[in-house]
Amino acid sequence: MKVSAKIAAAGLCAAVLAAVPAFAGCSQNSVCVTSIAKTGTEGSADTYTVFYSDGSTGTFTVDNGSQELTVGDLYEEYKQQTGEDVTFEEFLEKYLTVNADSTALATNECLLSTVKIYAQFVESVPAGIIYGRPYYISDYNIYGGSGVIYDMDESEGGYSYIVTNYHVVYDKDADTSLNGGNLPASVHCYLYGSEGTFQETGSEDEYGYTQYDYGDYAIELEYVGGSVEHDIAVLRAKTSDIKAVNPDAKEVTVGSGYYVGETAFTVGNPDDYGMSVTRGVISTVDEQISLNIDGTPRYYRSMRIDTAIYNGNSGGGLFNSSGELIGIANAGAGDEQNINYAVPLEIVTGIANNVIYYANDNDDDTVNAYAADLGMTCTGTESRYVLDVSSGYGSVVETINVSAVGGSSAAYAMGVRKGDVLLSVTINGEETELERTYDLDDLCLTLRAGDAITFKVSRDGEEKVLSEYTLSSSDLTAV
Repeated sequence: MKVSAKIAAAGLCAAVLAAVPAFAGCSQNSVCVTSIAKTGTEGSADTYTVFYSDGSTGTFTVDNGSQELTVGDLYEEYKQQTGEDVTFEEFLEKYLTVNADSTALATNECLLSTVKIYAQFVESVPAGIIYGRPYYISDYNIYGGSGVIYDMDESEGGYSYIVTNYHVVYDKDADTSLNGGNLPASVHCYLYGSEGTFQETGSEDEYGYTQYDYGDYAIELEYVGGSVEHDIAVLRAKTSDIKAVNPDAKEVTVGSGYYVGETAFTVGNPDDYGMSVTRGVISTVDEQISLNIDGTPRYYRSMRIDTAIYNGNSGGGLFNSSGELIGIANAGAGDEQNINYAVPLEIVTGIANNVIYYANDNDDDTVNAYAADLGMTCTGTESRYVLDVSSGYGSVVETINVSAVGGSSAAYAMGVRKGDVLLSVTINGEETELERTYDLDDLCLTLRAGDAITFKVSRDGEEKVLSEYTLSSSDLTAV
């Protein structure tokens, strides 16, 4: 982080056994499960093999299709096999444990997708005092951050896109006329395990600025786009340049969600001491924090973590215990190392995919990121916490009330009216339930011109599916 302090798969070691009598918790006097692995798929049935502490194995199937096996599947399979009337909580306590080493394995896998970043800007720097007054000269200043390889095109001539924080590549103190704006005059990255740093060459360029050598491992990056309002930026390099440094480098695996209490580790370059890992948990999935990146204070929806982050961690990936990306670390609360923040997954993917899409749409007039402006205002009421006992995770849900609708808006054209309660949204035939007011904001980052959208609402106690509306470019606004 170069701004102020204000900016700043667990393995299951037990499972349903093919032989019911062998289904026992680990103890000194019984055989227990050491691991479980998916070993085959036939049609919609997935086959899993269970490995026991005595060296034996067993198998069972779950009608899961392409979905991941969940603890709820194991629970239901167990009850079917045994006929035992056991609660979900009793099942978890008796049979399931967490293999802590799996987080270490996931961490090591993630290192192939992490980078440290140096952004170079022209700034006015103190040069001395004349007649009692300080004077300044223009020269380069270099700031550090972190990033993840988000998307990698391995075809000939393809690009790899790297996600970081916007504040890593934006300098409100840059000499805009000399620097070419507030974005970096140049930006470089290093892959984990092939790290280097910049060194002064002892010479100056044609403008009298200090020259730096980034070394053989440095990969020069190009700014693609970003959003100061969401603190996400996208950079890119030729995939061949990245593979030349490490042929095993790869894009991150993107997660599908996150929960309070879930393991959260990040990889970054704290205080420019070199890339390293810190680990904690997600403390809160939704918190508003105030940041001032470009001279304009804004509020940002963030997840709070107790994972330690420092200057230089900004832009680093936040991962769960399965090694899946769930956010981008971006802020801390000064010396309070148990209070830090990350940009949530939905915003990261929404902005990153948005920027990449418009960078490759063959339209020079579309740059950075855009969100659909549906022309309505929503407020949340009846906020409450709901626990899903089948998954073991819970979330906060609320009633989403429409408090205002613009008369010539997309929402009005669909039939949304003040007083409606939004239940779900269908985009191109795919329905998504709406549980929080910000769910709609996140989805608006994914919408493009030509997408078909409609809502299911509750009006006067009756559920209604509204008219379908096709978005046009005039419904999109830069973010």
